[in-house]
Amino acid sequence: MRYLPLTQDDRIDMLARIGAPDIDALFASIPESKRLRQNLDLPQRKTEIEVQRLLSNMAAKNVVAGSAPFFIGAGAYRHHIPASVDHLIQRSEFMTSYTPYQPEIAQGTLQAIFEFQTQVAALTAMDVANASMYDGSTATIEAVLMAHRITKRRKAVLSGGLHPHYAEVVRTISRMTGDDVASLPPDVLAQENLAGQIDSDVSCVVVQTPDVFGNLRDVSALSAMCKAKGALLIVVFTEAVSLGLIKAPGEMGADIAVGEGQSIGNSLNFGGPYVGLFAARSKYLRQMPGRLCGETIDADGRRGFVLTLSTREQHIKREKATSNICTNSGLCCLAFSIHLTLLGEAGLKRLARINHANAVDLAGRLARVGGVEVLNKSFFNEFTIRIHGDAAEVIERLAEKGVLGGVPASRLSPGQGLDDLIIVASSELNTDEDRAALAATLQGVF
Repeated sequence: MRYLPLTQDDRIDMLARIGAPDIDALFASIPESKRLRQNLDLPQRKTEIEVQRLLSNMAAKNVVAGSAPFFIGAGAYRHHIPASVDHLIQRSEFMTSYTPYQPEIAQGTLQAIFEFQTQVAALTAMDVANASMYDGSTATIEAVLMAHRITKRRKAVLSGGLHPHYAEVVRTISRMTGDDVASLPPDVLAQENLAGQIDSDVSCVVVQTPDVFGNLRDVSALSAMCKAKGALLIVVFTEAVSLGLIKAPGEMGADIAVGEGQSIGNSLNFGGPYVGLFAARSKYLRQMPGRLCGETIDADGRRGFVLTLSTREQHIKREKATSNICTNSGLCCLAFSIHLTLLGEAGLKRLARINHANAVDLAGRLARVGGVEVLNKSFFNEFTIRIHGDAAEVIERLAEKGVLGGVPASRLSPGQGLDDLIIVASSELNTDEDRAALAATLQGVF
């Protein structure tokens, strides 16, 4: 009874108590098309040894990120993380303290969160930042919902350069809340007219830089247009290291800046957990989701830290909360903060310059490959190439030859006519030999 503690009679009694006719009634909110009607294609039972052997054989089919030239990005980036980061976050006082439910007792946890907020605000050139986002995609929908609350409007305009996964999260939650979303088609060359989409119903415009295709965007003019029409500008980023070199969202007039912090201190980790970054103008402070730590002085005149705002549903009434989906991401925030502290301002700028230089070198090599066209006029460490042929097939053939050559754009946006595009990223971990290997192998595949 260790794994299946309930009998059939127990289940019948529980359903009767809540007034549900059967188990299926508990899943009524899940669309029929998303429900499984048959068992998964898995063995009914295996011994522990058999499971280990089976999973090991399956895992061996993967090309591990660190075992081959690696040029995959599109929202998740492979960077060097100093060994000291993992060593420090594994200290017991950090590893075990997930979230400050008795905040003033956990002064160390609060100070770590306060320092993290300070770093995020400085990186984004915004007034204030929180410490309670799952990842970049959920931070984006939180920003949209915040804009709705501020403007009393219920429509968001999403740039065609916004990461498709982020856009899908916005559309999914918006369907549940009954809000309108205008998603522009994929904008490979950053030529869309976002200002022309703003009308009296629009609460916010969501634009990404560097965008999913790698283009750098100066949104200063768009910010002025948003302000003139009473809408907020939300600037998204997926590559936090870029903020060491490019103009920050706050410098371009963003009202809210959100993004993914995985690039700093957090490994690829099979897709998570990651850490969402969220910053805004101080006048919107009380509409921010999640928690916000503040610095104060105690009765004895000593420096201390408190939860200045706690607008999660765990702290206040659910209907009054600004968010019911945010989290603390405490350990991921700490890893981010430790790594950024080790780098310092000069170190981050140098790291960003190395990333950009590596990408420029790679773009030059690929441009000399017959059948390849580099599409970007500007980029940070990621850009898009057009090839003659099916990009997904080419990426598979590169992988067979031991090179992880990027992400087919069609994988992110299927059915959008992007079948010949590959999004390529090059970080500080790519060597000259890696870049030469990609160019040579790609030429060989063609």
